[in-house]
Amino acid sequence: MDFGICVASRPADIDYVVQAERLGFTHAWMADSQMIWSDVYAMLALAADRTSTINIGTGVAVAGTRIAPVTAAAIATINELAPGRTFCGIGTGNTAMRIMGHPPMRIAEFDEYLGVLSGLMSGDEVEYSWRGTSGPIRHLMADDGFVRFDPVPPLWVSAFGPRSLDLAARHGDGLITSVPPDPDTVASMRAGVAQLREAHGRPAGRSDFPIATLTTTCVLEPGEATDSDRVKEQVGAFAIAAMHYAYEQYAQFGRRPGSHLLDVWDDYVAAVEETPLERRHLRTHLGHNCWVIPEEERFVTRELIERSCLVGTADELRARVADLETAGLDQIVLLPPLAAKERVIADAARVLIVPTH
Repeated sequence: MDFGICVASRPADIDYVVQAERLGFTHAWMADSQMIWSDVYAMLALAADRTSTINIGTGVAVAGTRIAPVTAAAIATINELAPGRTFCGIGTGNTAMRIMGHPPMRIAEFDEYLGVLSGLMSGDEVEYSWRGTSGPIRHLMADDGFVRFDPVPPLWVSAFGPRSLDLAARHGDGLITSVPPDPDTVASMRAGVAQLREAHGRPAGRSDFPIATLTTTCVLEPGEATDSDRVKEQVGAFAIAAMHYAYEQYAQFGRRPGSHLLDVWDDYVAAVEETPLERRHLRTHLGHNCWVIPEEERFVTRELIERSCLVGTADELRARVADLETAGLDQIVLLPPLAAKERVIADAARVLIVPTH
């Protein structure tokens, strides 16, 4: 099992990436959300300069805020700085678009975007349509030290639902998602992706298409409850971000949440909807994956924690990771809150990374 970190891009936290490399983490995924965090490519350039072994990339870049040629050039620039250890995670913008009051990129548009992006990242000439004009494009100075397309950075596509999973299988070199850390869920996703890859005529073996999932973890002390104050401090921000996502699905599509949210769901919706609709996009994702705002602390329940996060004793966590790996998961990406992030990854490395090597 590979272990990565997801970083809420902020230049002051570059030492955190250095720490993760030293602890044995294999990937650093830099988050891209322009209205809450720093610029992702500036952060990647810093990481490229300060690290030497850890894979670095976008986690994930937002297709709706940059045209495909810009994303390709940005990733290829990082690949020039960190050749062979750069990757590109790309998604439709479930957070970055919504916090500006816009929905994520539509599937048909994302399909076209991925086709152009994957071609350009390979250094190819592609047909590109923009502002009513179509024609061939390629990077004209690919061999002059501005960018690097060799080796080609892997393209990890962010996907959750069946249509986006199909695009990941068609265009991607890997899948980055965020599903409950449950072996049955992972096994079902692995089987489904293999079928989609085969349908698109792409290699369907596990080694051909890794799956990574975003979560966070906390190592329990003897007798500690999964909803103790310490656990909430270490996993609460990620858990409540799952609630934010559930609300967006409810607001846009009318989808009811899972049973683990039912006890608090009506109160949570009422709290969010105290903010007028025209300003609600400025409220829903407050503290997103960095901290829990005070008025949402009561919604970080045991059920939410256990559904979205890896929490257990050292032995329990090792067993759960082994089961997830057997089920078809290749990488666990940890996204702890800002205040506890160094402690979280140090504990995870001690319990999960060092014993596996």
